[in-house]
Amino acid sequence: MNTGPLVTTGTALVTGAANGIGRAVALRLRAQGVAVLAVDRDAAGLADAAAAGATPIVADLADAAGRQRVIDSGQGVDYLVNAAGVIRLKPILDFTAEDIRDIYAVNVEAVWLLMSHIGRSMPDGSAIVNLSSVSARLATTQETAVYASSKTAVLSITRSFAYAFAPRGIRVNAVLPGIIDTPMQDNVLDSLARLRGISLEQIATLRLGTVPLGRTATPDECAGLICFLLSPDAAYLTGQAISQDGGLAMW
Repeated sequence: MNTGPLVTTGTALVTGAANGIGRAVALRLRAQGVAVLAVDRDAAGLADAAAAGATPIVADLADAAGRQRVIDSGQGVDYLVNAAGVIRLKPILDFTAEDIRDIYAVNVEAVWLLMSHIGRSMPDGSAIVNLSSVSARLATTQETAVYASSKTAVLSITRSFAYAFAPRGIRVNAVLPGIIDTPMQDNVLDSLARLRGISLEQIATLRLGTVPLGRTATPDECAGLICFLLSPDAAYLTGQAISQDGGLAMW
C-alpha cells in the first residue's frame, strides 16, 4: 500500500501561485520534492513560493506576451495546475462586454491556451488540474454571473482536453472549490455586502448557512485534492469535475 507523499518527482507549473489555492498547491508540491514553476502577475506575492524553492515567473495571463512567457517556460513539465482566476461582481444587468472579455481572458482563454501549448509538450502519463468553481453549478449569486459562466466553460474545456490527451495517458480533471479562505473570497464578501447593502457579518453568515458541513475550507485542503489528482493514485480519473464545497452542490 502506498502511504508516502502523493507526488514526489517531476516538474509542475502552477498559475495563480501568489495566493490562495495556487500558492497552497505550489508550497505543497515543493514540500513533497517536486520542482515548481510558480506563475503570477503579483511579483511580491510569489515570495513565499520562491522561498520554498519554486522558480517564480511573473506574467499576466490576460495578455498575449504574458501567456507566451508561461508557455515557453512550461515546455515539458509533468504537471500543470491552472489556478489563476479573476472575478468581478456587479448586478447581473450591469455587466459589460469589457467585463466579459476581461474575465474570460484569464479564466477561459488562458486555460485553453496553456493546456493546448504546454499539454502537447508534456510527457505521456502527465496530469493537468483546472480550477473551476462551485458557482459553475449554482446560479444563486447573480453578482458573480460572468465569473460563474467562465468556470462552467472550464468544465467543458476540461472534458474536451481529457478526451484529446487520453491516447497519451495525460489526465485532465477539474476541481470545483466552494467557500475557501482566500483573498478572492474576502473580495466576494466585501463586494456582496456593499452591493446588497448589508453588513459583512450578515453576508458571511448567509453564505456559510448554505454549506451543510457548516464551515469554510482552507486553501491547503484544496491543495490536497489537487495533488491527489496529479498523483498515480488518480491514474484512472480523467475528465472529471470534483466538487470540494462542504456539500453545497451535491451533484
